[in-house]
Amino acid sequence: MANVELKTKLNDASVAKFLGAVKDPQRRKDCQAVLKIMQAATKSPPKMWGTSIVGFGTYHYIGKSGREGDWMLTGFSPRKQNLTLYIMAGFKRYPALMKKLGKYKTGVGCLYLNSLEDVHAPTLKALVKESVKFMTALSKKNLKAKKK
Repeated sequence: MANVELKTKLNDASVAKFLGAVKDPQRRKDCQAVLKIMQAATKSPPKMWGTSIVGFGTYHYIGKSGREGDWMLTGFSPRKQNLTLYIMAGFKRYPALMKKLGKYKTGVGCLYLNSLEDVHAPTLKALVKESVKFMTALSKKNLKAKKK
């Protein structure tokens, strides 16, 4: 299998400049709130991943194919349609939190919100925190296995 290079990479672009350019004032305000939630959960500063994702921290992954690398622990993107949050641990392990969260849609690891007003903020904070905790533990396990 050819080694495919990821398009979305950690870079030195300005998070403040990116978020400052979000046109919708409510979306911009929601982004600032999510930034604070994710920064508190990861204890990491926000960094740009590609041109449109704000990510926090990193974890080491090893795929089923054996491919490995580093990816953000969590992140978000102010898309035109919705605010997309990247919950890397997925949602199946958090049924109680998902039930209490409010109005949302999901993909495999994406949480799509129309507005932060649609969700229960303490539940969102708990979901991000639990996902970060799980991914951090998984990363430690992967790095330990890599050393063997």
